Amino acid sequence: MSKYVERVLKETAARNGNEPEFLQAVDEVLTTLDPVLKKNPQYEANAILERMVEPERVIMFRVPWVDDKGIVRVNRGYRIQMNSAIGPYKGGLRFDPTVNLGVLKFLAFEQVFKNSLTTLPMGGGKGGSDFNPKQSPHTPGKRCSDAEVMRFCQSFMTELFRHIGPDTDVPAGDMNVGGREIGYLFGQYKRLANEWTGVLTGKGLSFGGSLIRPEATGYGDIYFAENMLAMRGEKFEGKKCVISGSGNVASFAAQKLMKLGATVMTLSDRSGAIFCESGITEKMLKDIMVLKTVKRGELADFAKKTKAVKFFAGKNSWQIADKIDAAFPCARQNELNGKDAEYLLKHGCTLVGEGANMPSTPDAIAAFLKAKIMYSPGKASNAGGVATSGLEMSQNSERLSWTAEEVDSKLKGIMKSIHDNAWEAAAKYGDKGNYVMGANIAGFVKVADAMVAQGVC
Repeated sequence: MSKYVERVLKETAARNGNEPEFLQAVDEVLTTLDPVLKKNPQYEANAILERMVEPERVIMFRVPWVDDKGIVRVNRGYRIQMNSAIGPYKGGLRFDPTVNLGVLKFLAFEQVFKNSLTTLPMGGGKGGSDFNPKQSPHTPGKRCSDAEVMRFCQSFMTELFRHIGPDTDVPAGDMNVGGREIGYLFGQYKRLANEWTGVLTGKGLSFGGSLIRPEATGYGDIYFAENMLAMRGEKFEGKKCVISGSGNVASFAAQKLMKLGATVMTLSDRSGAIFCESGITEKMLKDIMVLKTVKRGELADFAKKTKAVKFFAGKNSWQIADKIDAAFPCARQNELNGKDAEYLLKHGCTLVGEGANMPSTPDAIAAFLKAKIMYSPGKASNAGGVATSGLEMSQNSERLSWTAEEVDSKLKGIMKSIHDNAWEAAAKYGDKGNYVMGANIAGFVKVADAMVAQGVC
């Protein structure tokens, strides 16, 4: 590790000692940049690393709202505007009790490189709240009603709207922020700003949304993995796959794998994991998607009614199957640890494609790199969602709506470009096949060059 990187890491740790996820993300990126920093001394001269790890702006605010019992509730809202060197801030909103400043800074930092890799003009940002739409504040075991979610979203946007705009900051959905929440947020923005603009992505098709957007992150993860397999002359047909999560990313990754002839054996959520050795069927997957998006239930409920699957309460997807060819972590950060990685490798896994943001712990990543399997970091392989959000922004600006085939074709092309750029960067700097290094360097260089060109700002 160069003295420059070592110094910035120490300074960042001293400033952000209570933000472990953010420090983990910074360490994962900066420790791979030595080759490019040595060849480009202008980056150190312009303090690029010091500026990249410091958000351009951190917005934190209270979100008061009234529940169905007439009780006033108060949550905390955030927006991290991390870097706008190559375009307006772009990144999702997450509603979950685990949300705090450190988690959102890690997500915003990752978003900078992810958006850079898409080749689209988007900076990096992230936001959200510790509000939990899955838990009613007054009835244990029940979810918030649609009316409660609407009132929360309206209060959240009442503060956020002054900080965003189509050429400033364009939020999207993330964990627990789907079509329902985006609709409420967009409606309140339109009401307050008195204008109809593409200030949020992930919108409904009836008011400016893009076809393929719900599918994009999951599809993009598999498109990236297809490109990794192609480098070894392989295809997905006949491969046994395990997936974590059961939301949009996991479900559509599973759908795409099935279409490519793979066997999807697992899905998971907070209640546990389901396992079907012969493969989850398209009918099962459709039922799960309805359960999750319409009924807002859990896999435990699905397993009770489906004899073909086994349910493992409180477990994840990694240590269930005996034979595994590929794994796709699509749930949340740090869900796949070193022991999980050891199990996957021992049971034949040769490909890991991250569909979530930083889902593998450092010891898991180290194990994958040491084994030299095909491993893609989330900033590369889950970029399909934000890439299609960028395409939605383009459609809104042009007042056009592209066909599903057009959007899917563009998404597939973007994922191939991300793969090829990461592959070429790793090869150029001496570690061919290391997608972690390649993605970090490819994403970093574009942003760093823009920051140098724009001066100290």
